[in-house]
Amino acid sequence: MSNKRQLKKQINLVCNELFVDFVAATLYGKDPTEEKAEAILRSLAHLQKNYTSRICHPEPGMPAKKYFKDLRINFSKDTHEILDHIINL
Repeated sequence: MSNKRQLKKQINLVCNELFVDFVAATLYGKDPTEEKAEAILRSLAHLQKNYTSRICHPEPGMPAKKYFKDLRINFSKDTHEILDHIINL
């Protein structure tokens, strides 16, 4: 398991890459509706804020190894969901 600082950097890197993909999709793809674009940006900002704050404050009573494994699995699932929305934009 990596330390918390590295995990935060990885989450920020993935979120930044998703933002770059979003910008590229809006510039070079079809013209998206403003509501869809704002919803994707909001969900991307929420994703980054939510997971970086969850790293600092793990759930009490849950073993750290299990907590961070679940955190990574849920983060991966959420990023794939946002990426699907970006692709279908």
